[in-house]
Amino acid sequence: MDTDKKITVLREGFLVKRGHIVHNWKARWFVLTPDKLLYYKYEGGKRDSCQRGKILLKDCLITCPFLEYENRPLVFKLQTKHGVDHFLEACSREERDEWATDITTAVNKLQATDGGKTMNQKDSAESCLHNINLSKVLDSMYDVHSGIKLSNHVEQGSTYSNCFSGSAVVDWLVFMQLTLTRVEAVTLASALLEEGFLRTVGLKSVEALRTAGLSEQFMDDSTALYSFSDSLKKRGSVKSERSLSAVELSGKVIKRGYLLKQGHRRKNWKVRLFVLRSEPDFLHYYDPTKDDISPVGGFSLRGCLISSLDDNGVPSGVKGNIQGNLFKIITKSDTHYFIQAPTHQEKMDWIDAIREQTSNCCVQKTWNS
Repeated sequence: MDTDKKITVLREGFLVKRGHIVHNWKARWFVLTPDKLLYYKYEGGKRDSCQRGKILLKDCLITCPFLEYENRPLVFKLQTKHGVDHFLEACSREERDEWATDITTAVNKLQATDGGKTMNQKDSAESCLHNINLSKVLDSMYDVHSGIKLSNHVEQGSTYSNCFSGSAVVDWLVFMQLTLTRVEAVTLASALLEEGFLRTVGLKSVEALRTAGLSEQFMDDSTALYSFSDSLKKRGSVKSERSLSAVELSGKVIKRGYLLKQGHRRKNWKVRLFVLRSEPDFLHYYDPTKDDISPVGGFSLRGCLISSLDDNGVPSGVKGNIQGNLFKIITKSDTHYFIQAPTHQEKMDWIDAIREQTSNCCVQKTWNS
């Protein structure tokens, strides 16, 4: 896997990604490298070491801004060479444009270095498949009547249900005339695997994905097992609604960004979009996975106390395997908010910005009295 090697990181941070199958939005930690965009999930306040997916940047097309989502004006789109669209949302226009610029630079460098490459058999297969729509291929594979058949398979004493072998996929792609040769079929299946439409099942396919080159991830092998992405089995969740005073949201936006917040009841950590406003001075937070433009919570900064928490050990009241960069806000009503920033610098920037607003509250109160 990519996490097993030292990689050159060009940029990293939170973005909100739309799912391929179920079109829900999930916050993920993205890492931009010279040739791919990796993304990870956060669990319990700590980045999951297991890579959730990657977007190969070679021949990607970037659309920024992408304005087809009415309630999400900060989205940009990446289209891979296989025609798969990835929709990513940043926390601000500046962040969106910086991500798009850095990704565009990486794509341009890949094109410049690849100019004189001679085509081998696999390159030729990729060229022939350049215009194939992977989403339509997946729909055909998943068709109950004409798609690939799911069954139980045994590997090294373990039984796996609802899966299929690598050679069965290759056979089906050739039989359906989606590809002309088995080499093309392996390339197409690798693209489905790379884009997260298929997943590995059992030890053999997992090991092949971990150790093989980019164009050899999928195995044309009757003992290597695969299945459809778990996303195909999931259903969307019901939206929750909450109303807040329009006065709270009428202030000038001072700062916005993605931070991790610990829940009050379950003590779990979730990515939230925080927005700091002045006049009136409020800090609101939004669920970036929802299309609802209303915040899920917030509080007045009047009478608030904010403090940086030591990264040595887990402070009292904090749960989970956190990565540090913590700070705490205590409201006038004695509600404690534990918040985690992605970096130390971002933590200090937020603390300074909030402290400035809380001091403004005190100045206004003294003046009014």
